Amino acid sequence: MSTLSLPAYGISIGDGQKLTVMAGMNVLESRDLAMSICDHLQKVCARLDVSFIFKASFDKANRSSIKSYRGPGLDDGLKILEDVKSEFGVPIVTDYHTPEQAEPVAEIAEVVQVPAFLCRQTDLIVAGAKAVHDRGGWLHVKKAQFLAPWDCKNIVTKVGEVVGEKSPVILCERGSSFGYNNLVVDMLGIPAMKALGVPVTIDATHAVQLPGADPRTSGGSTGGRREGVPIIAQSAIAAGADGVFLEFHPEPDKALCDGPSCLPLDGAEALLARLKSIHDVVNG
Repeated sequence: MSTLSLPAYGISIGDGQKLTVMAGMNVLESRDLAMSICDHLQKVCARLDVSFIFKASFDKANRSSIKSYRGPGLDDGLKILEDVKSEFGVPIVTDYHTPEQAEPVAEIAEVVQVPAFLCRQTDLIVAGAKAVHDRGGWLHVKKAQFLAPWDCKNIVTKVGEVVGEKSPVILCERGSSFGYNNLVVDMLGIPAMKALGVPVTIDATHAVQLPGADPRTSGGSTGGRREGVPIIAQSAIAAGADGVFLEFHPEPDKALCDGPSCLPLDGAEALLARLKSIHDVVNG
């Protein structure tokens, strides 16, 4: 399996490497909150000696309702992420939603993320692959809820056709649709995707979503099972995942997006310590 590196930050992901933690907030709510969450998580990850990449979205284009909070948008959002990066010296991971966004996003974010529903959009994948390849970054592709793990081979192949043999792709498991308003995670998918020769992460936050089933809004937003996040994260690391993707908030129930799936910030260290311990055992 290939190992990917961000030399400027001393971070590598893959077999034999430290646990990679992509963590932060779901969507940018304010500059101050982003700074506060990054500060807390960076200190936690430093104490635990795990690799940290700060995550936040500038726009959540896939919303249940047109009234749902989406974020500050491309220009203002990237400026906040640039400020966070400058203040704390950390790499950034954030989503893009159109081919035209790939270049400006890759200028700021070392890890450019393809949302799950868009992972089969060829133009989007090609634009992202070119943008990260030109800058030495990574393309973090979330597996769609409707896609089998082994069918991610086509995503890896598309990127390879664009940038050559050294693929910058990381595949991310985030659950599969199971009936109505429900997701499940098949842990056998972790080694199946790793068999494609790329690192694999687990998005334990979005894997506990109940799409369109938030009782607070009568289906106007996505529900979730916050208590299931640690279970899925621990199971995926035990199954061989190279990294974990998690979202935190000081007051999860007041988060402007996906609060039911979000973890309390003050619980980050205990969870990440357990994940590191499991990762260390799996990697010998």
